[in-house]
Amino acid sequence: MATAIETLPAQRASRLDALLAARGLEAVWFARPDSFAWLTGGNNVVDRAGDVGVAAVGYDGSLTVVTNDIEGLRLAAEELPSHVDIETFPWHESSLAEAVAERSPTPAAADFPVDGFAPVNASSLRQPLTERDVEQYRELGREVATAVEAVCRDAAPDVTERAVAADLRGRLADRGIDTPVALVGGARRAQQYRHYTPTETELGDYALVSVTASRGGLYASCTRTVAFDAPPWLTERHAAATGVEATALAATRSVGRRGGTADEVFHAMQDAYTAVGFDGEWREHHQGGAAGFTGREWIATPDSTERVHLPMAYAWNPTVQGAKSEDTVLVTDDGVEPLTRTGDWPERAASAVGFDLTLPRPVVLQR
Repeated sequence: MATAIETLPAQRASRLDALLAARGLEAVWFARPDSFAWLTGGNNVVDRAGDVGVAAVGYDGSLTVVTNDIEGLRLAAEELPSHVDIETFPWHESSLAEAVAERSPTPAAADFPVDGFAPVNASSLRQPLTERDVEQYRELGREVATAVEAVCRDAAPDVTERAVAADLRGRLADRGIDTPVALVGGARRAQQYRHYTPTETELGDYALVSVTASRGGLYASCTRTVAFDAPPWLTERHAAATGVEATALAATRSVGRRGGTADEVFHAMQDAYTAVGFDGEWREHHQGGAAGFTGREWIATPDSTERVHLPMAYAWNPTVQGAKSEDTVLVTDDGVEPLTRTGDWPERAASAVGFDLTLPRPVVLQR
């Protein structure tokens, strides 16, 4: 079943036209999977180990895809819209970069190495989200959260972290969703590590389940916590993390309305950590940032200069040792909308520090 967009949205075309005009280019090419998907709606990945796909899409006022003759028929039938021209080359005679260089008008730029082409970073082109992006994001977010929450409900103390991760990946794969990141930390390892890559350790008293999942080029991240015999401090730490996350989202909306930068959101989060009683905890793990056609378009730091765009998805992920709060949330001029939300998980109100915003946030599920 094809996943490609039917036509090139006008907002994408206008951003690309502006890039060509600003840099004096005749064409721009994208072979990295995130941007290929952003521009075509299709998937150019065969080997997940590489960061460049098997096809490149070029824009010079219209779209052209260049790929080898192994992939051309499949991409045309299953991945690409009808308005995209496809040009193939014999797989044994050339590389993708060479084929693009031979066919492209010049001067040109590319997001992968092509001799004579200028480099281009597509992240700024992918921000902010379009209306079509938002529609697809809502569906993706709901399905990702549904899978994570079902896995948590079915988990048990004597199940291993790896078994839970495998269950999660399988449920998402059934929905056509890829899972580049699946973290499962049981009671012991979730307190030791912020990136709890799954092992053969049993869950024990409680577990954190975190995922970053992708379909149609968009990425959604969320975390849920399930407890079987919760330690006495877990509720407090989890509530603190939700307060920091609510602050981040309120700050994102405020900063984005006036075209500010990510460092301003980060400083609001630092203040929130202090206010909830965990001063300095931000040093132990990155705090997240803008989401979209990659897991994070950027990650905020104290010195970030990235612009905060609206409307845009944001995945802030504050942690307090052994606890974490994370969802992918659409932030607009008018408000915030959690995308990875089902309505079937218990929630509590979390108030932002220094902002007039209260949001329902997932709590620890007691089993």
